[in-house]
Amino acid sequence: MKYLNTAICLLLMLSVSAQPQRGWEAGAWLGAAQYFGDLNTNFQVNHPGPLGSLALRYNFNQRIAAMAKVSAMRISGDDSRSTNAFEHERNLSFFTTLLEGSAQIEFNFFPYKHGSKDRFFTPYLFAGLSGFHFDPRTKYHGAVVRLQPLSTEGQSKPYSLNQFGLLYGVGIKYDLDPSWSLNIEVNGRNLMTDYLDDVSTVYPDPGLLQSDLARALSNRTLHQSIEPGRQRGDRKQMDGYGILTVGLMYYFNPLPCPKIQSR
Repeated sequence: MKYLNTAICLLLMLSVSAQPQRGWEAGAWLGAAQYFGDLNTNFQVNHPGPLGSLALRYNFNQRIAAMAKVSAMRISGDDSRSTNAFEHERNLSFFTTLLEGSAQIEFNFFPYKHGSKDRFFTPYLFAGLSGFHFDPRTKYHGAVVRLQPLSTEGQSKPYSLNQFGLLYGVGIKYDLDPSWSLNIEVNGRNLMTDYLDDVSTVYPDPGLLQSDLARALSNRTLHQSIEPGRQRGDRKQMDGYGILTVGLMYYFNPLPCPKIQSR
């Protein structure tokens, strides 16, 4: 049995040398998410929300890896924080807890190998896809109100709360020891929806809205009277969000092979 184990280990060592640095990593990430869209057209990064993720990565070799994440984050937008006169007068706001699953392919600029004295650090590029669930809400007279069921822009059919997006970004990997590594990522999302913030097109005819609450939250302008058809959002530009996150990943090292003893 000892010789069989030794033979198996030798074969595994040869396969590892042919495909170096194959292996799994798992870890937790913390960071912040910033919304960009109709309620933040100037791309201000002044009101990020907390984010947490769990991640699983597979290293194909020292250059290529793939990672999957499940994340929860809070994002928001508020016209009262805008320096734009039109947006400040519009007076809309939203917040949501966003739940996301994502997958990305990573390319390491430098060869990267856990436990190596020379290849313990690399910046990397990545791109992939995300699927997420959101549910925009706002506060009205002290109460939290869900916006999607109200059809605040007179939609004949409510927009879906489950959407997809493209992700892209840059990161850094740094070995703390042969098993643990510190990862830092800055990334963005281009979404397939313009209703992350419940704002996209024009002010509807109030008579088409289903309730007084829908009419009140459709038009919250401070001073001006608004005619139906006037711009409320920009349908040509989809919403998005950016993320800054730090992760601690554990690399599952192969089990050591038994030493070959001479008789």
